Amino acid sequence: MSAVEEKLAELGLRLPGVAAPIASYVPAVRTGSYVYTSGQLPMVEGKLGVTGKVGAEVTPEEAKDLARICALNALAAVKSVIGDLDKIVRVVKVVGFVASAPDFTGQPGVINGASELLGEVLGAKGVHARSAVGATALPLDAPVEVEIQVEIAD
Repeated sequence: MSAVEEKLAELGLRLPGVAAPIASYVPAVRTGSYVYTSGQLPMVEGKLGVTGKVGAEVTPEEAKDLARICALNALAAVKSVIGDLDKIVRVVKVVGFVASAPDFTGQPGVINGASELLGEVLGAKGVHARSAVGATALPLDAPVEVEIQVEIAD
């Protein structure tokens, strides 16, 4: 087990299997020293547990927890390409999308769920640049979607 996966276990978490794509793409792609993930939904065992808009059917606190799940799924996608999460040099960028009710403006707080998880698991390697974007709708009526870009060592 990698040091990253040991840290996940210490936090009471486990790396899930890679979420199956819902359209025509792959979960992650490596180019040179970087891995880019596709947008990861908060899928657990192949299903969305919560759907709807944040600020309406979904609370910001629920959405923040869902962003953590998205980040775990993103790490699983990265592992599927590089085999060992200890090869991560740093998380370079996180982009988070929040399906938002018309008056909801708390997208940064929601995406903090993903950012905080990456920091807890990877320490200084998890510090990253980030965008948190409100959206009218996301695939499958998911409340949150997160993609990451990581630099890796060979």
